[in-house]
Amino acid sequence: MGKKTGKQTYQIANPPMIISTGTVAGPFEGLGPLAQDFDEILTDARNEQSSFEKAERSILIKACRLALDHASFSSTEVDLFLAGDLLNQTISSNFSAISLGIPFIGLYGACSTAALGLGLGTLILDGGFAGSVLTATSSHNSAAERQYRYPTEYGGQRRSYQQWTVTGAGAALLGYTGEGPRVTAVTFGKVMDLGSTDPLNMGAAMAPAAADTIVRHFQDTGWDPNSFDLIVTGDLGKVGLDLCRQELSEQGITLGDNFNDCGVMIYDLSKQDVHAGGSGCAASALVTYGPLYRRLKRKEIHRLLLIGTGALHSPTSYMQGENIPCIAHAVRIEV
Repeated sequence: MGKKTGKQTYQIANPPMIISTGTVAGPFEGLGPLAQDFDEILTDARNEQSSFEKAERSILIKACRLALDHASFSSTEVDLFLAGDLLNQTISSNFSAISLGIPFIGLYGACSTAALGLGLGTLILDGGFAGSVLTATSSHNSAAERQYRYPTEYGGQRRSYQQWTVTGAGAALLGYTGEGPRVTAVTFGKVMDLGSTDPLNMGAAMAPAAADTIVRHFQDTGWDPNSFDLIVTGDLGKVGLDLCRQELSEQGITLGDNFNDCGVMIYDLSKQDVHAGGSGCAASALVTYGPLYRRLKRKEIHRLLLIGTGALHSPTSYMQGENIPCIAHAVRIEV
């Protein structure tokens, strides 16, 4: 049987495979250095829809169908659909579930949703409660900006530490058929509140949660940074990545060149004006289910630790002066 190790980590007795993935990236993301590893790149941010919110829904459905098609699965063969997004009441995921017709569990982990879905799907499969699970998430720059900050038409001045919400969607099909890298351990994080109140500085807000989960994963498993070919955080951006590295160093954990961030990797920071990098649910989903999944399949990397990071605030909470609580979940993937 699988077992809980330490305080927060679950070692998987019968690790499920990531059978297939599906990725759909926005036009701007298609100009970045990872574009060749996305399944589809939009030519229009609205994706021929009447609103940005409907566009996000359409690309989430598309990513899910791509993941199913790549494995020659139909939606009727999938036991559970786990998904979440950034929009109020996770409407992108809820409405996508109508189209897919798969029994649905809605998630909210903000930008940690890709890792949260992978982790929960893995435990469900390892427990024998399903034979196949589809997990997915999405974000859209214009939809998220309108909800959390200002409509893009407003043209507000962006700050140097601010990140760019990624437009895109990623999906993964988990199960025990075919081939693929396996999820072998999951560390669920704790909600942390270190007093951050600036909704534009997500990297600084989320860095402590990322560091805490990384430390906990190492303590619970006995592994260390050298055990992994690559350790990636979800969407800390440049600011949060540096802060996370610094905090871990103060705790005696030195991370080398194998430590990076999906929000940094997805854009060419020297050519694309995204300031501190990328954010949003799609940041870690696109990078993990696109280029990193392909590198795992080619066995260019054998052990990957993904730490999905999320800020759990809402427009209402920060407008009422509340701090920004954050969380991070870690998923170990091996070939």
